Amino acid sequence: MEESNVKTADTTQTPDIKTEPSGAISTTPSATPPLSDQPWQEWLEPVLEFLGKLPDYLGKFFSDYKQPLITVGLIVAGIISVKLTLALLSAINDVPLLAPIFELVGIGYTAWFVYRYLLQSSTRSELLTEFNTLKAEILGTGSKES
Repeated sequence: MEESNVKTADTTQTPDIKTEPSGAISTTPSATPPLSDQPWQEWLEPVLEFLGKLPDYLGKFFSDYKQPLITVGLIVAGIISVKLTLALLSAINDVPLLAPIFELVGIGYTAWFVYRYLLQSSTRSELLTEFNTLKAEILGTGSKES
């Protein structure tokens, strides 16, 4: 009786085991429908098409409007720098005794400038000569002197 049990155990096979070479990945059919059947696909395709053409549009836009874009950028940078300067001056003004010291320095420099350049006619002409020289250096030698 034991012999018959052993024989039946040897003759019994396991049900459908698939053997594949090592390293192969078996795939099962996906339960999700293909992309064309999904409702958001109709919105995604135009967006992807637009994003694909965007570098061409931007290149043409920047080449056509280079000068106005630079002008707008400089205006924005100027506004930002003025705002930062005003914020810095406001912060300095809040420091005790610093604002009155700056006012005294400004009053002192103004008094020195008036004494040095504006009281006598010879020093006024010296100031005018220095101003015209500086103007000629900045604007070029062809500027009109007054």
